[in-house]
Amino acid sequence: MKAFSKASSILRLFKEAILGSEQNFTEGNINRAIFLLSVPMILEMSMEALFAVVDVFYVSRLNDNDALAAVTLTESMLTLIYSIAIGLSMGVTALVARRVGEKDIPAASVAAVQSLYIGVGISLVISVGGLIFAKDLLALMGASPSIIQNCSGYTQWMLGGNLTIMLLFLINAIFRGAGDASLALRALVISNGLNIVLDPIFIFGFGPIPAFGVEGAAIATNIGRGLGVLYQIYHLWKGKGLIKVHVENFMLQTKVMANLIRISVGGTLQFLIGSASWIFLVRIISTFGSEALAGYSIAIRVIIFTILPSWGMANASATLVGQNLGAGQPERAEQSVWKTGFFNMIFLVGVMIIFLLFARPILEFFTRDEKVIEVGIECLRVIALGYVFYGYGMVIAQSFNGAGDTRTPTLLNFFGFWCFQIPLAYALAITFEFGPTGVYAAISIAESAIAIAGILIFRQGKWKGVKI
Repeated sequence: MKAFSKASSILRLFKEAILGSEQNFTEGNINRAIFLLSVPMILEMSMEALFAVVDVFYVSRLNDNDALAAVTLTESMLTLIYSIAIGLSMGVTALVARRVGEKDIPAASVAAVQSLYIGVGISLVISVGGLIFAKDLLALMGASPSIIQNCSGYTQWMLGGNLTIMLLFLINAIFRGAGDASLALRALVISNGLNIVLDPIFIFGFGPIPAFGVEGAAIATNIGRGLGVLYQIYHLWKGKGLIKVHVENFMLQTKVMANLIRISVGGTLQFLIGSASWIFLVRIISTFGSEALAGYSIAIRVIIFTILPSWGMANASATLVGQNLGAGQPERAEQSVWKTGFFNMIFLVGVMIIFLLFARPILEFFTRDEKVIEVGIECLRVIALGYVFYGYGMVIAQSFNGAGDTRTPTLLNFFGFWCFQIPLAYALAITFEFGPTGVYAAISIAESAIAIAGILIFRQGKWKGVKI
């Protein structure tokens, strides 16, 4: 009976987390707060990860390594956009969460609108550049002439439609900062559901819709994300959530915008540094041919599929830190971080074991090319070895960001990625001739080192006194 009662209690809590009935996490049981925030955020990040997995699944059915390579090269460029979106998202989550903790909901709504102005402005500049210079960017990334000639349409669609990425991240960050993670989840469920249905239609053709090939994956993704954004906007304007946008919020508030930019710059830089390092890693791997790039493409999407849910738990930690610091409870904020980090580590260790044991069947689900499979297996297994430390590391990084201290993780990323990971990857892959395996080893080693350094700095507690 005790087991049944406990299971029933967990199910009720799960339902509450999905429905989003609680928005203030500055009091009550910490484990309960972590659960209520983490469940929808983990599912939200799983939905975000599905975009990449679904695209590469259907594109792989074209049996065209050039198409897969184009997806990989474009995705590496999109990571720069993700970096900006995530950096701005960290700023708005921190600011909204702090204002919610201070019980100043009107100020939280103002901050939400100012973040959207910034995101739209940046996105429009990127869209114009992507539409005009797609082929040049692919060439810069080391794409072969056949990739540039046949697959540049995919790159144009993805870069040109980056506004949907930017708004999805920013509006969901507003919901998360207010503790309404379930609404962010529902927006991505809608986007992904449409993407799953539309991907095969636009890639392979259906009825009056012609087969667009790899370009069709980008069309489907943009339509899915676009409708998800419309759902978000409706709830910001008409919804019943804590944060509501009214006409008076549309006025430009330069002081709020400046504060938001100040907080977000560090977050954007830390992800730009990390994303730029991934571009260099892809550039190194591209020297080993299309098979190596295709294997890496599939494996890295599988890795993202497991990492993003873990980021969901890390995002929960950021919200808990922001709200509790706003409520004047720094010790509760710290306790939330250590508990969330432990849960996250346990989750990723489980994923690591799965990758070590079942890498081949996972890769065979996407492709039957043996050379591509061998590269992908090596990638999954080697990178997964760093998951033990990375589970704690990502929670610590997001906790700094939730406190408004984006400088510390930025410096950690700069020294960890640019001064350590990239030189190590080049040395192992090229100088010592380990090939792509050298790149994977460098990723695992660098991520572990960054996580350990972050934990040591976090223990000093200076983040508790950051003012935003």
